Amino acid sequence: MLKRANELACLGLGLTGSNPIVGAVVVDSAGNIIGEGFHKSGPHAEVVALEQAGQSAKGATLFVTLEPCKHHGKTGPCTEAIIKAGVAKVVYTVSDPNDSAGGGAAALSAAGIELVLNSELPEVAYSNRAWLHKIKTGRPYFIWKIATTLDGRTAASDGSSKWITGPESRAAVSHLRSESSAILIGTGTALADNPNLIPRDIETIRKTNPVRIVMGLSEVPNDFNLHNDAAETVFLRSHDFSDLLNLFRERDFTQILVESGSELGTALLSAGLIDELIIFQAASLLGSGLSFIGDLGATNIKEKMDFAIRDVTQFGNELRITLTKEKGN
Repeated sequence: MLKRANELACLGLGLTGSNPIVGAVVVDSAGNIIGEGFHKSGPHAEVVALEQAGQSAKGATLFVTLEPCKHHGKTGPCTEAIIKAGVAKVVYTVSDPNDSAGGGAAALSAAGIELVLNSELPEVAYSNRAWLHKIKTGRPYFIWKIATTLDGRTAASDGSSKWITGPESRAAVSHLRSESSAILIGTGTALADNPNLIPRDIETIRKTNPVRIVMGLSEVPNDFNLHNDAAETVFLRSHDFSDLLNLFRERDFTQILVESGSELGTALLSAGLIDELIIFQAASLLGSGLSFIGDLGATNIKEKMDFAIRDVTQFGNELRITLTKEKGN
């Protein structure tokens, strides 16, 4: 049931703004699902699931991915809704680290509700990793998306790069875009590719596309796609990452998708700001051309930068390789 709740939670990726994704399932004494819900910027997942269950929620078990909140925000505390519904037991898998919202488990326990913390499903925390990272570190979670050949080339010697990867990989990138708060590139990529940076050809219930952030000092001509009204674009006239982080804190972004070239991507990586790499690798070779990574300053094999392989998925004749900086991230 927690796995089902996590599936529901993931439907909210890109929809919850600065809030976490949460999924909830209500199960009666016979093991039947009588209510489901997920957070998508309105009522919280628990409230949606309990409303669906109605009077049958009395004496039922609520499975939820994140510890129910007890604070008053845009909506009332989920703990109050759970107590009012007469739920007998709550099972959750991630404790809320947010000081303003945490403590819901203690409030439910004080009301006589049985509490179970199941920490055996690390994939639930991984699904919510961007929000958990933001609460822990005070900055959003950075994912660098790269499309490359087997020999690490992102473009041929003449600069041509469309298309290194195929339609399945490009569809996966659209999903990544739709799940992110903002998409970051440098002015070099903006001038070379004239990108739109919006999700394409996928079903999404987002009200707006992710914000496009263009970092650098070069001017982007007014007739380029980044000036269209498909999404908000912020031109950050700076090379200073402190300015970038201040902007992200002001906007309370949760997940940043980096679609830059090697210069900005390498600089972010060297500064310790890349939390995850997603590499779409085509089964092809160029032998020359632009590399996806620049100089990291390593002169000895002991100075190499290591990553943990989180996932490898095959798309036709291509691979999607997901890497994190540390195991368990």
